[in-house]
Amino acid sequence: MPPPGQTQLPDWDGLKLRVRTLIATHRVMIFSKSYCPYCHRVKELFSSLGVQYYALELDVTDDGPSIQQVLVELTNQRTVPNVFVNGKHIGGCDATYKAYENGTLQKLLGNVKDAETYDYDLIVIGGGSGGLACSKEAATLGKKVMVLDYVVPTPLGTTWGLGGTCVNVGCIPKKLMHQAALLGQALKDSRAYGWQYEEQVKHNWETMVEAVQNYIGSLNWGYRLSLREKSVTYQNSYGEFVEPHKIKATNRKGQVTYHTAETFVLATGERPRYLGIPGDKEYCITSDDLFSLPYCPGKTLVVGASYVALECAGFLAGLGLDVTVMVRSILLRGFDQEMAEKIGAHMETHGVTFIRKFVPTQVERLEDGTPGRLKVTAKSTEGPEIFEGEYNTVLLAIGRDACTRNIGLQTIGVKINEKNGKVPVNDEEQTNVPYVYAIGDILDGKLELTPVAIQAGKLLARRLYGGSSTKCDYINVPTTVFTPLEYGSCGLAEEKAIEEYGEQNLEVYHSLFWPLEWTVPGRDNNTCYAKIICNKLDSNRVVGFHVLGPNAGEVTQGFAAAIKCGLTKELLDETIGIHPTCAEVFTTMDITKSSGQDITQRGC
Repeated sequence: MPPPGQTQLPDWDGLKLRVRTLIATHRVMIFSKSYCPYCHRVKELFSSLGVQYYALELDVTDDGPSIQQVLVELTNQRTVPNVFVNGKHIGGCDATYKAYENGTLQKLLGNVKDAETYDYDLIVIGGGSGGLACSKEAATLGKKVMVLDYVVPTPLGTTWGLGGTCVNVGCIPKKLMHQAALLGQALKDSRAYGWQYEEQVKHNWETMVEAVQNYIGSLNWGYRLSLREKSVTYQNSYGEFVEPHKIKATNRKGQVTYHTAETFVLATGERPRYLGIPGDKEYCITSDDLFSLPYCPGKTLVVGASYVALECAGFLAGLGLDVTVMVRSILLRGFDQEMAEKIGAHMETHGVTFIRKFVPTQVERLEDGTPGRLKVTAKSTEGPEIFEGEYNTVLLAIGRDACTRNIGLQTIGVKINEKNGKVPVNDEEQTNVPYVYAIGDILDGKLELTPVAIQAGKLLARRLYGGSSTKCDYINVPTTVFTPLEYGSCGLAEEKAIEEYGEQNLEVYHSLFWPLEWTVPGRDNNTCYAKIICNKLDSNRVVGFHVLGPNAGEVTQGFAAAIKCGLTKELLDETIGIHPTCAEVFTTMDITKSSGQDITQRGC
């Protein structure tokens, strides 16, 4: 019988001969369909290996259905892709990848390098938190590992040592400067507690920066020592793919070396984005520059509403500087917006100026110096209004770009999201090229958090070399924004929870609270806020946890473990609180948002 849609009986003998000839005359023969994603994956595999293939697209070939029928008789396989290597039938997509993973495919191909001929088992590109965690774990499991790390200087020439963003220009210096600001507030509070001091209290920027940088330097040295102890080869060079399984490494002197590996992990992280307006790179700084800035920034305009923007604005204001934040749209996009607005209101109460719905169009230098004087021109996003202002420093914190576009990924066929430069991966952090994996901030659609990168890096190494099957869990990851009033969260923002479960299926419990430590100095009464979002259809399981108050990170970390274990409102109610603490508010919450009742806390 002819295949459906075909009236004339085909020349079966001629088709069989044609199929056998195609198989015999092509080193890699793929019977494919142009729209099939599994066919695309197989083609990408051979392309990543630098192996030429011939693909016959059965959906655009006149006798495609008949050829597929011949293949069924020949291989007993009804699906595509149908892959042959040097005349031997491999099978479909899964079978081809399995053959690659166990080395059968390489042996059939003949001239593709076996793993033993590579310089390294694993090369990690990027020496940040995730890359270092992955490399050290792989080395512990007995593998030969290299780490390449190179910091491209900022437009102002700032650079730093091993350890990535978190250690050098992120979490660590940010938290230390946040602490410096909190100490200033504590000094003010101390008078109410009876501390007496006569001398005028002022902050010395240079002393703080030196102390912070000294600590970071000790961490840089510790990382290098740790790599050496685990026999990981570290090279301070810029890595770039030049062919499958091979990279070029260029050091700061321009000297080039080449290295091969069986497996690669991309852990290149992100760098701050610039506005693309006159004067931005010439006169503005980013968080990459701020933490080692050798002079006090003075009157500062922070452009952006990200957590980086608000954290930096917060501690700069806490150190006594005149700070303005220019916001294009909303605060803390992606976070719970009720919490975000409360953060903004608290910062305004404590002296930070917000300019809403404006974006800079030009930055000009009016006066040289350290810090000098700058003029900023901005336009409204809602009308013809123009804003002009003078500042000593302009700090850009408008987002970050993945460092993936200049490392040769296109040479080996690794796909990236062209809109944001991020790398799509499967649930095992594997890219579309089987021997290349990616972790950390460059992953498309994943959280940009240091502990996530560390966890993903360790687990990846264990799966690759330790026989583990445990994957990184990206759900219910806790985090904290270190604004002056700290914000800790785990699970869904209220907006996301409504979108996912429906407002009618949620119950939101909330409360204001006043930390006992703040009552004596009499500040910020009923400013701190806590709420949990519960799924009524699942035993009031907590799907969102949010707290705004001192030590929010410490509070959130503990509750995050409970949420992982399936925390419910009933379990919270059954938990006895520790008194007097901020965290105990979560064990006594009984007012729902839907009730509309007053949530002001009175007494202890």
